[in-house]
Amino acid sequence: MPRRCCCSAWPRPVLRARCESTEEYDYDYLSINKTWVLTPKTQETDATQILNSLLKNYDNKLRPDIGIKPTFIDVDIYVNSIGPVSVIQMEYTIDIFFAQTWYDRRLRFNSTLKALTLNTNMVSRIWIPDTFFRNSKRADSHWITTPNQLLRIWNDGKVLYTLRLTIEAECLLQLQNFPMDTHSCPLVFSSYGYPREEIVYRWRRYSIEVSDQRTWRLYQFDFTGLRNTSEVLRTGAGEYMVMTVSFDLSRRMGYFAIQTYIPCILTVVLSWVSFWIKRDSTPARTSLGITTVLTMTTLSTISRKHLPRVSYITAMDLFVSVCFIFVFAALMEYATLNYLVGNKKPLEHSHRKARLPPAGAQVMPTFTAININHIMHWPPEMEEDEDDEPGSPCLEGKECERFFCCIEDCQTGMWREGRVRIHISRLDSYSRVFFPTAFLLFNIVYWIAYLYL
Repeated sequence: MPRRCCCSAWPRPVLRARCESTEEYDYDYLSINKTWVLTPKTQETDATQILNSLLKNYDNKLRPDIGIKPTFIDVDIYVNSIGPVSVIQMEYTIDIFFAQTWYDRRLRFNSTLKALTLNTNMVSRIWIPDTFFRNSKRADSHWITTPNQLLRIWNDGKVLYTLRLTIEAECLLQLQNFPMDTHSCPLVFSSYGYPREEIVYRWRRYSIEVSDQRTWRLYQFDFTGLRNTSEVLRTGAGEYMVMTVSFDLSRRMGYFAIQTYIPCILTVVLSWVSFWIKRDSTPARTSLGITTVLTMTTLSTISRKHLPRVSYITAMDLFVSVCFIFVFAALMEYATLNYLVGNKKPLEHSHRKARLPPAGAQVMPTFTAININHIMHWPPEMEEDEDDEPGSPCLEGKECERFFCCIEDCQTGMWREGRVRIHISRLDSYSRVFFPTAFLLFNIVYWIAYLYL
């Protein structure tokens, strides 16, 4: 209402002017307020009446079309992220939006509204499928800031129910080809209590979608694809429809190449340095061989920390074991060389003593010329070649001087028949060729077999 002008102390003309201006201001303000119009509550009232009528005689303990036909449930999955994958625990983590769609004739309604989008309070008041994940170890539903659930009901009785889940599921890894292995990690779900005669799950045409893979935490794996299947599981309680989504993963071996393969190869190559060290340098060659053996033992122990305690041999175990054999063989090569060369010299001195002339015989002071490869050395004391054994009794023109030892068979030529003679003093020279060649052949066969076969 307009305010009264209670200013009797002012002169009447001035008072009338002020009162008129005040009344005009108040009426203008009231005219502005009159433009606000309340919206009708027809849609809100209609939605409330629809829900009340739907839930009035609704029994959420009974599935739709019970006793008439099975309930068909269409499933959609949106993969938000995958990872990390635990090799030791043989499990992986996946974050999904899980959607189920079915028809419930009891929820049909006639209205101008085509669909009702409801909150989580309505979920417990209608029937929903009892879906569970068979290979899950732990599963969490997100509740921040409100429960991440959606319920939508269409006027033809179609119901959509979605929720966000984080699941830690089992993934049985076959590690024979580790770390060049590929795996298929499944996500298996079905109805907990309803057999196939009552609930049937179905995949849609594009039932599974994935998000941007750059946000996934697959540190050691690459996502190569997925596939969905359905099968019937026969149990003592009945036949159940089981749905499976398989995620194909391929391991990246860059980490293991840096941590295991390259150090093992360098350790094996380092063990070959002893072949170029003089054989009389026992401390140097022994310390180098023991150091490489201990290094390979440490690398073998570290490589097993990334794996569960499986009883079979993996590809990495095979590689590390062969590298250990090469390193240990390099150490044993020097031990063999040192033993055989050290035990051969006393035998030569004993042969020399046996060839002394008998007492009373006339002894002439002479020198013996040794002809090796048509080169004369005179006198024999001037030759200091470490690769040729002193006092070799090989005859002129015989090839046995290049082999393991010179025995009496060399004089008659019988050493050729089914026997191989190796010159013991040249064992290091043979090892310089044999060890790198054998290790190179092993690597060629190893990488071709595991990467391409």
